[in-house]
Parts: sequence; structure tokens; C-alpha cells
Amino acid sequence: MTPSRTIIRESTKTFTTVDQAGRRFLLRRLTALDTLRLFKAAGPMLAQNEAWLSMAGLVFAVLEIDGVPIPAPATEPQIESLIERLGDGGLAAVVEAIKDAPVDSDPGSQVGNLPGTPS
Repeated sequence: MTPSRTIIRESTKTFTTVDQAGRRFLLRRLTALDTLRLFKAAGPMLAQNEAWLSMAGLVFAVLEIDGVPIPAPATEPQIESLIERLGDGGLAAVVEAIKDAPVDSDPGSQVGNLPGTPS
């Protein structure tokens, strides 16, 4: 499998979780491009703040809330708005879901210098 196909396959893997309020979240793990976009949205000062980036990274993983698509935030106010929308319960559910999400078990995807590099 080519590196590009591996990246695309990984970026389309999704999983769901439900918070205590009964909201259903569709999530995915962040890709390198997502991380780059997160740094851009954060700006130069907040990109150095690990605690802020950790919280912002959680909202970047959210694709849908109760079946309604959530566009990836592109600015600091959009990130903060989504954090407020998720609230403590939503963020806790996202953290648990990401922590418990299965990792790719295909041993071939880990061969080479970088994950996904073909042997």
C-alpha cells in the first residue's frame, strides 16, 4: 500500500461515543495535516501552549454531533466555541473514546522509517 493510501485510509477511520447527556459524537484520530491546521488556527502564541493545544486537539477530532456535521475550526474563536458547545461532559467522552479507540493492527503499516511506509 502506498503512503498516500495509508494516510487516506487512516484519516477515514471513525468511531463514536456518547456523553452523559446522551449526545452522540462521531470522531476520528487527527492526521498530520489536522495537526498542522490546528497550529495555524491557534496562532503563534497558543501553538506553544500545550494545555490549550490538547483541548483544541479534542475538538478537531469531532466530525459530528448527533448526526450534524461539524466543520473543522479554523480560528481561535471557532475552537473556543466548539469547546464551549462540547462542555465538560462532551470533552470527557471524547477523551475516553480516543483513548480507547483501536489502533491499526496491520503490522505492514508500521514497516519502514515512518508509519505507513511500505516495505
